[in-house]
Amino acid sequence: MSEASKAAQAGQAGEAPEARGARETREAPGTRETREARVPRRPHQTQEPRKTRETRETPGTRDSAAVRQFIQRFASLLADAGMPRMPARIFVALLTADTSRLTAEELARLLQVSPAAVSGGVRYLIQVGLVSRETEPGSRRHVYVMPDNVWHEVLRVRDGIMMRWADAMRGGAEVLGGAGTPAGGRLAESAMYFEFVSQELPLMLDRWEDYKAAHRD
Repeated sequence: MSEASKAAQAGQAGEAPEARGARETREAPGTRETREARVPRRPHQTQEPRKTRETRETPGTRDSAAVRQFIQRFASLLADAGMPRMPARIFVALLTADTSRLTAEELARLLQVSPAAVSGGVRYLIQVGLVSRETEPGSRRHVYVMPDNVWHEVLRVRDGIMMRWADAMRGGAEVLGGAGTPAGGRLAESAMYFEFVSQELPLMLDRWEDYKAAHRD
């Protein structure tokens, strides 16, 4: 072996690992590409929003957040019409239940309020006749139930309020000098209006039953 060959071998033996690795990479072009080709790349996946994924996995289920938004929106309308806010929320929550029956625990969980708040709200609804309280068979738990003809009950409650208004307005008309004065006449006419609506209400409800039967099928 020539002196030049011996020197080359000695130089390779003493070569630093980093330098030798770099040289081997240069000496075997395409090695990295070959290795990457053997390991298939995972296709890029865009993660679906959690809500969309859950909706697809459980078709037909309700969006609990959307239900709560509806309860809040409709309860606000009822509160604007004079119903206390918490009873209004409970009333609408029962409207959204397929069975029209919910326990205090279920109402508290749905509305995200305390059981004490539910207790006060249902007490008002029971007093005005919009909700009844029952006991589950074999249990001491109370279940709050909305009647099937709940809007009849709503109108009945409203009718009672209007008749109290009418009585107060008749007394106010007398205090103001009767129908002979502008203010007294205004109150007397208002009392007459509410009396008319109260008398027509039963007839309207009968027509509603006929209308509902005609459009049921």
